[in-house]
Amino acid sequence: MVHENPTLSLPVKEHGPVRAIGLRIFVAVMCVVITTVVVYVERADYRDLEGQIDTWLDALYYATVTLSTTGYGDITPVTETARLTNIVVITPLRFIFLIVLVGTTIEVLTERSRQQFRTSRWRKRVKKHTVVIGYGMKGRSAVGALIDQGYPADHIVVVDSDGANIKAATGDGCVGVLGDARREEVLRQAAVPSATQVIVAADRDDTSVLVTLTCRRLAPNATIAAAAREEQNIEVLRQGGADVVIPTAESAGRMLGLSIFAPNAGEVIEDLLEPVAGLQITEREVRPEDVGLAPARLQARGEIVLTVIRNGVSHRFDSGGVKVFQPGDRIVVIKANAEHPDSSSTRSPRTRRASEPDMTGIGDRSRLPPGSEPRDAAPPPIRPAVRDLR
Repeated sequence: MVHENPTLSLPVKEHGPVRAIGLRIFVAVMCVVITTVVVYVERADYRDLEGQIDTWLDALYYATVTLSTTGYGDITPVTETARLTNIVVITPLRFIFLIVLVGTTIEVLTERSRQQFRTSRWRKRVKKHTVVIGYGMKGRSAVGALIDQGYPADHIVVVDSDGANIKAATGDGCVGVLGDARREEVLRQAAVPSATQVIVAADRDDTSVLVTLTCRRLAPNATIAAAAREEQNIEVLRQGGADVVIPTAESAGRMLGLSIFAPNAGEVIEDLLEPVAGLQITEREVRPEDVGLAPARLQARGEIVLTVIRNGVSHRFDSGGVKVFQPGDRIVVIKANAEHPDSSSTRSPRTRRASEPDMTGIGDRSRLPPGSEPRDAAPPPIRPAVRDLR
């Protein structure tokens, strides 16, 4: 379903309808109870058609008639004290009671005004944020990776045409825009022109191409990362303005193949992709204390340098183009997660069994292809010959 008018949804803490109704009922009952107690305590200052009121039922009757603004006039305050109590105590309670009764209408109007105010304030101060197009599996994983790296959730704007996905995004602390990202006005609603990063995680490659083209036109200096389902669309997305294109299907296939023929290498890659498992890939600027050091010197500090970016050119660790760090360099490193330095507890039973020493003297050959057993493997036990007794 395509939404003609995009809707901006800011993160908000929601409560269930039962709790909201229960709270209103509780406030209304408390107004009646307080008024009843006040009138009963001052019952000598009230008169009805037959004289002085003297029962709890009379006080409750006066409270309900007064708070509901029915006002039959059969019970009235006759002293200055009782009238002052009506002005100071009962009249404010009447206002609260009426607000509770018409709370639905007032709440809708108040919420609409509050939403407009929050939206206007957000638009004035939003800058250098990240826009995520699509909040399916890829979009949620991308947002989760950003948050795990310390990126503030309220600086992430999610655009999706599914209301359930927008609700999930705002529940995660992000700002949501409900609408079709292929339309320019929807992207403007998400403040794409002022964004510094755009992640295109649409479910279709043709949608990704159109969104990438529009985002590049609206934000010429933004970094755009897009996901491609098919290999032939990678170059199209790059020509459309994407700085980085991730082939999702091929990447998953390579991970599957690597996990079969090189399970330990596959585990390392999985560890890098899962930031809570112990290792993470980060990009940072060279610190002042790093200037003049060789990339290999950072290994003693728990960081392995993969790439050095100097003047916009990437130098891999094996290129030899960078001997020492210079001011302004950016580096891509692998380092241990400070919160989860040990990932042994999160490994699968297969990995834990593989890391345990082999006490039998027979290596694990279950993962080797047929015919590739090592030569030094122990020979199979020799069975005694069976004689033919016939």
